[in-house]
Amino acid sequence: MKKSIQKYLILSFLFFFPIFIYIFLASGINNFAKLPILTKSVLDIENIKGNEQGITLKDNISILGFWGGDINLRKSEALNLNQKIYKRFYKFEDFQFVFLTTKDQEENIKNLKEELTRGVGTDLQRWNFIFTDDNEIQKIYNSLATDIKLSEENSTPYVFIIDRYLNLRGRDDDEDIGKLYGFNAESVAEINNKMVDDVKIILAEYRLALKKNDSLFK
Repeated sequence: MKKSIQKYLILSFLFFFPIFIYIFLASGINNFAKLPILTKSVLDIENIKGNEQGITLKDNISILGFWGGDINLRKSEALNLNQKIYKRFYKFEDFQFVFLTTKDQEENIKNLKEELTRGVGTDLQRWNFIFTDDNEIQKIYNSLATDIKLSEENSTPYVFIIDRYLNLRGRDDDEDIGKLYGFNAESVAEINNKMVDDVKIILAEYRLALKKNDSLFK
């Protein structure tokens, strides 16, 4: 009797354990940490003045920045973002940097690009700069609906993650400030401790979505 009970328990374990593992892994995928949507329907930049390249946020994962007329004050931020974010993720398909600046900043952007490529160099193919006017910058920025204010030069050290569907992504339960709309590029610690992780999450979301779509057509 005792042996039969042991045999039954062993057989039950062998039968149910793989099912348990499958359910555990499946729930892990379904409950995969997603980056919250903080603002929907961010305005696209495709048709704003100065965008002769036809750069668009739609169908891309974008790091969006507003540097207005303050490019010379943003060099350290550009270097931080280049080292910690861009060089790490730029090979990912549809990933891009987009910065809105005023038309008088073209020479400063040229100098910044030279600084970014100096030394070991950086492939700047996914660094996009749009030279536009203050009204266009304000219009796009206002559509983010954040609690962060632009300077008088329509500039901010904060950068924002915009997904392929024109949603602003961030944190709604950040341990420091609660709702985190953007990342302060002046702070290497914030980039390292928060932004890197959040970019990883949104890229992983995209990979998972691609896998699910591929499986539907197999």
